Amino acid sequence: MIRHHLILRVVTKLLIGPIMLFALYVQFHGDYSPGGGFQAGVIMAVAFIIYGVVFGLATVQQVLPPWLVHKLLALGVIIYAGTGFASLFLGYAYLDYGAFSPAHPEHGQHWGILAVELGVGITVTGVMVAVYYAFAARTPMLSDEDW
Repeated sequence: MIRHHLILRVVTKLLIGPIMLFALYVQFHGDYSPGGGFQAGVIMAVAFIIYGVVFGLATVQQVLPPWLVHKLLALGVIIYAGTGFASLFLGYAYLDYGAFSPAHPEHGQHWGILAVELGVGITVTGVMVAVYYAFAARTPMLSDEDW
């Protein structure tokens, strides 16, 4: 690991936690305010991408291994689709969230939207980090000396 840029490394470590906390805020308040799964997924991915840019690809891959990123991609899709199939199995239309609380459909709407947005957030986080890993792992066309 390169041992220069001490201030950048310290500031990055200080910002990672608040960035992730803000991503969780956007995730779980997306049905009440602007935001939701997509925005939260991008914000969460940014935390890992910043960490990787500052500390290197190998270091961020120790924190979030590539095999786990691929599992996140599938998990998010399973949560999203599973929410729809659960409503089908309960006798409602696909992604009809009223199925989750037939006595109080507005409660079912709330739970269904949270589940779908969670699936979207997990998938987007996985996709963004996977794209970063793919680009960062590429061998450069020019060496540093050729610049």
